[in-house]
Amino acid sequence: MKQLIITALTTIMVSVSVSAQQLKFTEYDLKNGLHVILHEDKSAPIVAVSVMYHVGSKDEDPRRTGFAHFFEHLLFEGTEHMKRGEFMKIVSSNGGQNNANTSQDRTFYYEIFPSNQLELGLWLESERMLHPKIDEVGVKTQNEVVKEEKRLRVDNSPYGKFTEKIFSNLFQGHPYSWQPIGSMAHLDEAKLSEFLTFFKKYYIPNNAVLVIAGDIDIHKSKALVEKYFSDIPAGPKVVKQVFELKPIKEQLIDTVYDANIQVPAIFAAYRIPNMESRDNKVMGMISSLLSAGGSSRLSMKLVDTKKTAVNVSAFSFDMEDHSAFITLALPNKNTPLNDLLKDIDAEVECLKIELISQKELKKLQNQFENNYVSVNSKMIGLAENLANGYTFKNKQTNAINEELKIIQSISAEEIRSVAQKYLNHNERVILYYLPQK
Repeated sequence: MKQLIITALTTIMVSVSVSAQQLKFTEYDLKNGLHVILHEDKSAPIVAVSVMYHVGSKDEDPRRTGFAHFFEHLLFEGTEHMKRGEFMKIVSSNGGQNNANTSQDRTFYYEIFPSNQLELGLWLESERMLHPKIDEVGVKTQNEVVKEEKRLRVDNSPYGKFTEKIFSNLFQGHPYSWQPIGSMAHLDEAKLSEFLTFFKKYYIPNNAVLVIAGDIDIHKSKALVEKYFSDIPAGPKVVKQVFELKPIKEQLIDTVYDANIQVPAIFAAYRIPNMESRDNKVMGMISSLLSAGGSSRLSMKLVDTKKTAVNVSAFSFDMEDHSAFITLALPNKNTPLNDLLKDIDAEVECLKIELISQKELKKLQNQFENNYVSVNSKMIGLAENLANGYTFKNKQTNAINEELKIIQSISAEEIRSVAQKYLNHNERVILYYLPQK
């Protein structure tokens, strides 16, 4: 017991220390436009090397959806100086881990290495940027990989199509209306020249940010960055297209039938501001208030007290242009879906009328602070947050140090006001997700 108490106190002290300190970093641009962010942390002998390209499914031709996600896979195929399939082998044989992911707005590649392998990580990412292997063999290989991923994560996954259906209604007229996985038919129809054109347009140093975080020496790291990235030529400036969304003026209702489920579900989705906005942060707090943990409002009401739901949730899907706020519930004992929706709506209406208590507000602030400390205590989480700040917050990398100040400044009155502003029945999409017989 004594050891448990000591461990708990140590954890609290570390958390307070991390949250109170300003995260320090060095940032600058190479002549080719590559933005570089360096964070030194000697607490563990590891280093995270990451590159975020400001390209996602939003940047695709509507007739060629899935390209950004496809490149997430394709750029592991090898390079002029690396045999096909060797990328991951090189990483693992040198004690590292690597991965990548794609969203509507960006593609993120990273490696985590022992700190003595920093140069290897930089070489790998410079190879990926400068001369990757993009040919018919690689395209065909990764085409099959992506198809299998879609079968696994979407086609044959329970409730796997809910974002696709919700977004197609919520973001009509915007590229957010399709998912990053894209259309397999579009990928089948695409020519090699189209993939090469897409690469040359977006995967360039002046459309990317390189973040190195961990056990590094700033001066030596700068020299290595110069060595591996300075000779990569810049491309034409990427100009982002602006899309205007028509306001939703009446409730939209849709239905999905899914052979992979036995329990139906009901979703309600609202269009909310982009990830940069203060209102978006408030909506994040609202989602936590409604469904974060067993003591949240929706869980206590529908799962514990009334026992009408086996699962209930509310969450924000944050993106660069617009975001989505989604509630969902799965019924218990054949409870009608509309009854679940009425109970969720009642809790939302309560937020729009009554102020939350100071106790609830403090709990929310603590939850966000704990999450902030948890994410940024890992070098790859810290690297991604630094890259996000530069990429999506008007090149304000220091936004990472303002995050908690914003959360702590949000009041109960502001939570009520934001709920009133965005959570309205006539501005939402209702999705009935039903078993297919």
